[in-house]
Amino acid sequence: MLDTELKSKINQLWDKFWSGGISNPLQAIEQMSYLLFMKRLEDEDIAREQNAELKDEKYISIFKDNEDCKWSEWTNLSADAILAHVRDKVFPFLRNLGSEDSLYSKYMKDAVFSIPTPSLLIEAVKIINGMHIKEQNRDTKGDIYEYLLSELKTAGKNGQFRTPRHIIKMMVELTDPKIGDYVCDPACGTAGFLVASYEYILKKNTSSDFIKKDEHGNEYNFKGDKLNEEQWKALRENTLTGFDFEQTMVRISLMNLMMHGINNPNIKQLNTLSTRYDEANHYDIVLANPPFKGSIDESELSGDFTIRTKKTEILFLELMYNILSSGGRCAVIVPDGVLFGNSNAHKKIRKKLLEECRLDAVISMPSGIFKPYAGVSTGILVFTKGEPTEKVWFYNMKSDGYSLDDKRTFIDGRGDIPNIIENFRNRDKEKIEDRKAKCFVVPFDEIKKNEYDLSISKYQEIEYEEVHYEKPEVIKEKILELEKKICRSLEELEL
Repeated sequence: MLDTELKSKINQLWDKFWSGGISNPLQAIEQMSYLLFMKRLEDEDIAREQNAELKDEKYISIFKDNEDCKWSEWTNLSADAILAHVRDKVFPFLRNLGSEDSLYSKYMKDAVFSIPTPSLLIEAVKIINGMHIKEQNRDTKGDIYEYLLSELKTAGKNGQFRTPRHIIKMMVELTDPKIGDYVCDPACGTAGFLVASYEYILKKNTSSDFIKKDEHGNEYNFKGDKLNEEQWKALRENTLTGFDFEQTMVRISLMNLMMHGINNPNIKQLNTLSTRYDEANHYDIVLANPPFKGSIDESELSGDFTIRTKKTEILFLELMYNILSSGGRCAVIVPDGVLFGNSNAHKKIRKKLLEECRLDAVISMPSGIFKPYAGVSTGILVFTKGEPTEKVWFYNMKSDGYSLDDKRTFIDGRGDIPNIIENFRNRDKEKIEDRKAKCFVVPFDEIKKNEYDLSISKYQEIEYEEVHYEKPEVIKEKILELEKKICRSLEELEL
């Protein structure tokens, strides 16, 4: 979690952009990302140089022959020179960082630096310097970027909205990605699932002596010291793949991953529901929160789909089934309608997940999870491709550690999440048959009889508490006594 001062700095940054003439949130976050990336480039370059010196190795700075592109250099320029220098020298340098055939170069080729005035640029630089980003641990740096992204309130226009970071981490825990797995998010947005998967794998391969905890008990400082050179290469170059149809989101995803140490991210601009996407049986892990309200022209729809519908939430579920390898695992957020919808498409997708996969879990989440973007009720489906379902584990999540109103006030940042992870991992070791509990299992045959309905309310038993009411004559007597007291008080006041 960020402290109040850092949050205030980020809010100031947004305010400066609004008042400075950049009112489109997507454009603002893109320009802020460029500035943060410029700052981090020099910080990372210094860190690599120091590490090379400690190992007595030769190091060539990325700023070789471009010293005036360093943050520490150009941020000291005068007001009449700074904007032109960043626009005409620093930003082209930033755009051309990747190799010619890299995805970074491809998607940054048409990127535009659009901060309109020197005063806005100077004010933004002051605020970013005030964040002391270099001094923060890596997780706090990630939190800074996440909090910045949290203001993307244009999300929701196409059924997209940003997934809370702690929900992402929970879903990654449930799928348990390992070194050597291929991980994909077919609607990646800002690449939150990919970053969390990267950090989870690093954590699993970090000696306990290195791991630290912040004041809220969140772990960080994942060094990945148990990984050999070949494993590091696989993790950084081949493990993570993301797709998004919007170019701005692709750029933000690229920078997000690069700021986390992945220099050549596999992020591609593509609608994965279209005929242009043809991967199948490829990924070991799929994690996603796909658009709920998007639509696609039927003529553009891939021929791999067996379920004919325009509902993107159903199409994405079949897509995830298609791109998973045998034994591959998926965790995906779906609107509640997917769990109980009566259309043929709804029933067919649930049947596929139950009969052609092992549906491991249905987690019902409270409707406030995605506020202030949306109040939609959602659930998480966790499934494994390639073997039929015998029983399904249900969990009725009541809290995620934040208030469920528009403010989403921090409570403990955890709520039911630790309990969900622990019970999910132990679901096959214990009998979980109490339908009045938070979690329980339901046999496949029972679900099939209910037309593959996956809503938790269909199976959970509600325990009603008996309420004892006082008799009417007792209540009447108490009211009369209260009236007498009020009359006496009024008489005393008049005296």
